[in-house]
Amino acid sequence: MGFDKYFPIYFSNLIFILFFVYSQYLLDMFRIVIFASGSGTNAENIIKHFKNNHLATTTWVISNNAEAGVLERAKRLGVPSKIYCRKEMLSESFLDFLIKEADFIVLAGFLLKVPEAIIKAFPNEIINIHPALLPKYGGKGMYGMNVHEAVVANNEPVTGITIHYVNEHYDEGAIIFQKSVALTKSDNAADVAAKIHVLEQENFPQVIQQILKEKNES
Repeated sequence: MGFDKYFPIYFSNLIFILFFVYSQYLLDMFRIVIFASGSGTNAENIIKHFKNNHLATTTWVISNNAEAGVLERAKRLGVPSKIYCRKEMLSESFLDFLIKEADFIVLAGFLLKVPEAIIKAFPNEIINIHPALLPKYGGKGMYGMNVHEAVVANNEPVTGITIHYVNEHYDEGAIIFQKSVALTKSDNAADVAAKIHVLEQENFPQVIQQILKEKNES
């Protein structure tokens, strides 16, 4: 009878303790914010990888394109998203938002140049994936099919992906990881794109995981 009297108190205290423990667990996790401009296959792969991950979670998807497929993918996967134009990304309010909401920024098919103020606020905390073996086929305008068509036009026997830190210049940040794939003389740009897609899906989340693991241990 005495226990029944105090059960609501015990129960409420237990709920509070569990909530506190869970909140501390979340605070210890890296918060990933993904920037994407297109369909979002890489973004979806990353979100799924970190869905029930002890190390990190995806907190936001940011896009500069209101028609981007990544927005629907984020919605379906339960990740909130925001749309910002180029001018808005230069604002102090956007920088303040990122500082409050992000520990690590991943560019997954993001076509705008990251503002210098954001790069300075997140040193070695912003990475990008490029669909070629940098320094080849990098720079302004070299993205997506533009890269694959150039690779085919130059009869390259090999291409691949590069994951690198982001600095003030297109595709010139320190290289973190590269993976290559052989090409055949019959491969067209679509064939190259398909091979690159496989490499991206296999490697991008794992490389992010390794980077964050090393940061967590340092």
